Amino acid sequence: MSNFVSWWQSGILFGTVIMLGALGEILTQKAGHLNLGVPGLMFIGGFAGFASAYLYGNTANPNGFLLVMIPILVSIIASGIGGLIYSFLTVTLKANQNVTGLALTYIGVGIGSFGGQYITNLAGSGTYARAEAASAIFTKNIANAFNLTDSFSRMFLSYGFLVYLTIVIAVILHFVLKKSRVGLNLRAIGENPATADAAGINVTRYKYLATIAGAAICGLGGMFYIIVYCDGGWATTNSIEALGWLAVALVIFATWKPLNAIWGSYLFALLYWFYAYSSVINLKLTTSQSDLMQMLPYVVTILVLIFISLRKKKENQPPLSLGLNYFREDR
Repeated sequence: MSNFVSWWQSGILFGTVIMLGALGEILTQKAGHLNLGVPGLMFIGGFAGFASAYLYGNTANPNGFLLVMIPILVSIIASGIGGLIYSFLTVTLKANQNVTGLALTYIGVGIGSFGGQYITNLAGSGTYARAEAASAIFTKNIANAFNLTDSFSRMFLSYGFLVYLTIVIAVILHFVLKKSRVGLNLRAIGENPATADAAGINVTRYKYLATIAGAAICGLGGMFYIIVYCDGGWATTNSIEALGWLAVALVIFATWKPLNAIWGSYLFALLYWFYAYSSVINLKLTTSQSDLMQMLPYVVTILVLIFISLRKKKENQPPLSLGLNYFREDR
């Protein structure tokens, strides 16, 4: 039972990271933009949140509230700037979205790696540093506060507030896209920007806002990974980049729906970590079998893609103008 609970907890935390990345990309794609810069945005957000938490946490008597707010705001701002750059290149200058996104990924990884190396050097090790004070606050949970040790509490109440806040973000995003005028306009732009423009909707403004907001959410996912999932530790590895690609795959798995991203991200994560906790069903895997098991999330994503393609339901398809730049003079 303990192995199952550990597997579940790992899935929830890991799933929250990729859920934030997927939610940000869903919002961006609803505006018709395929941003392959998600890994870079998560890397930038992760580094910015970690660096600010580490530097402020090592000052004399840091304030607990600021230890929470500073990393969140800094990661949102840093990744939001990345989204602004992407928007300027693809919306204003009409640059190719795929190339711009990939460039943003490598730029983000480069900036994060360079800045991370500076912080680890500052810490004295050159390879590892930890924002311990911030991590302690972000990982506080109900189960520990009340010394709850039963399996139910460990499975559902042993997480920091950001896990629950991420679910709230997904629900809010669902209602905004489905029930609000803003969401209606945004979806109209993603389907046919020329028609939306003719109806008086400011296409450029909506694309900018959706892309920047989506980038900010992605950056929050990177911050969560470092501060919460990695217990505030920054190592000289590029593991965040891999999570960014998982988030992009999850968008397809969730069929561009925020609510589907909730259960989809957790299922994705549980499948991803199944090789490490295969003992929960008394399954013993060799090293090569474990490597193959890590393909499970991607195999399921391909099956989902085939399934929704065969069903040909309109609501399960990507926005019609996804990846296509809008030229107003071609209306």
